[in-house]
Amino acid sequence: MIKTLGLQLYTVRDYIKDPEFADLTFKKLRELGYTEVQTAGTDFDELLFGELLKKNGLSVVGTHISFRKVKDEKEQMLELHKAWGTTNIGIGSMPSEARKDLSSLKEFIADFNRAAEFYAKHGLKLTYHHHNFEFLRIDGTKTMMDLFCEEFDPATTSFVLDTCWITAGGGEVVDWMERLAGRIDILHLKDTYLKEVEPKRYEHKICEVGQGSVAWDKVIAAAEEIGVKHYVVEQDNGFTKTPFESLRMSAEFLKKYR
Repeated sequence: MIKTLGLQLYTVRDYIKDPEFADLTFKKLRELGYTEVQTAGTDFDELLFGELLKKNGLSVVGTHISFRKVKDEKEQMLELHKAWGTTNIGIGSMPSEARKDLSSLKEFIADFNRAAEFYAKHGLKLTYHHHNFEFLRIDGTKTMMDLFCEEFDPATTSFVLDTCWITAGGGEVVDWMERLAGRIDILHLKDTYLKEVEPKRYEHKICEVGQGSVAWDKVIAAAEEIGVKHYVVEQDNGFTKTPFESLRMSAEFLKKYR
């Protein structure tokens, strides 16, 4: 089951903007039961950021870095990930220009694979985190996620699969987990529900894990079967009170799988 619980730090982005607040926030996360984190950028010195995480008993299991840095600052990225102690270097999304048409997407895929080949030679794996727009059909028949699944090199790349965004994109979470078996090191635990925002118009809203429509029994069972390594909670917004109260609620719900 879930042996260690992680957090995507984007959830507490407003509370880690300087060292003092970050130190207090990291301590609070540890108290709530989170022992692993995935980064989403920093607003102060990256080495100090890593030191504060270690001080509070939090280990880095992956990152979200801009694709520009992944491509153009390779040596710096190697040093940073070595300092943070993780071999999962990832991007949070593709550049906006990559999804304007099929040709642009194919160019991005080629660039992604080239970067992944470089990092693989140094013991790192390049990971891709999706949203819901990747489930749009870009050529009339296949979605962007279809093409990523088919054309990202499975030997050098992996996916950060997000339970909420699959649901919001019209996909079925367990189906995608099974399709990408062996290629998911990090699973984002994020819940969602459908809300009527105006008459006859509905939107997916993000909520605490266990408070939405994701079928968690099936998801966790599938994750165990395919060998997911890291379970990482993420909640972009929609907090009941504060991010910390929402994280407490999610951790409490997930105790049933620990």
